[in-house]
Amino acid sequence: MKEYCGKNSSSPCAGCKLLRRRCGEDCVFAPYFPADEPHKFANVHKVFGASNVSKMLQELPEHKRGDAVSSMVYEANARVRDPVYGCVGAISSLQQQIDMLRTQLAMAQAEVVHLRLRQSAGITNSPINSGSPSSHIMGSHQPKGYFHMDLDVDQSNNGFNEPMWPC
Repeated sequence: MKEYCGKNSSSPCAGCKLLRRRCGEDCVFAPYFPADEPHKFANVHKVFGASNVSKMLQELPEHKRGDAVSSMVYEANARVRDPVYGCVGAISSLQQQIDMLRTQLAMAQAEVVHLRLRQSAGITNSPINSGSPSSHIMGSHQPKGYFHMDLDVDQSNNGFNEPMWPC
């Protein structure tokens, strides 16, 4: 564990340094906001306020404070990057990426099925037989791509996904 203010160290923690106050042995910020990471406390202070952070930490049992500080730092950093949506904006962006990747995966899986069907039907990749199996059966000799699929995309929510849990 890092040494912090009041415990054989002469430098105040990041919280006390920013607030320009004396850092004592009973400082609630010291274990979680070391002097060498001033940006952590600066963002948390900007978003939540030092007084609120102090109250939250004092109300929690010591074994839960580290996780609470990690959450506050994450939310504060997200709020600094995106003042309107904060971490919800990041979560929404990740959900959109998941949706896009699921679509790409489904298309790749469909292409694999299509290619396996072509292979099992004995269709070679000659210029005459290129394209989808339906073009081969119908006698169309117009070259088509290896993969053609119409996708129905639900755009009823204008590209924004609702969070899966209440925030």
